[in-house]
Amino acid sequence: MKVKSIFINLPVSDIPKTREFWTKLGFAFNEQFSDENALCLVLNDGLMYSMLISHNLFSTFTNRPIADGTTTQVLTALQVESKEAVDLIVKVALENGATRYKESVDHGWMYYDSFADLDGHQWEIMYTNPVQTQP
Repeated sequence: MKVKSIFINLPVSDIPKTREFWTKLGFAFNEQFSDENALCLVLNDGLMYSMLISHNLFSTFTNRPIADGTTTQVLTALQVESKEAVDLIVKVALENGATRYKESVDHGWMYYDSFADLDGHQWEIMYTNPVQTQP
């Protein structure tokens, strides 16, 4: 079994504000799959995407209540190329309305920091050192 790509589907309350937030963090969107009801956030083109979907449209995909941002259902971790990239992404996120839910952690071989986006979805930005190994 091999997965070709992954799409993380998340409900959002304001499509324009969500677009602005992720654009300021340096991310792009696949406009072919974006409109006034959803955005296709490109995490790694051809491999990883997050569909950021309005509550109205999201509710058509499930028969369960949509999380309201006060509970944790998933932690999405994004691996980046350096500790500096971790710090920069989290800094820009916090400057643009994200909130911190946990302080950064440095294990030596892995460094990560976290934020909750405008809708309360929790993101961990991480760097793993290829030279150091897990203890």
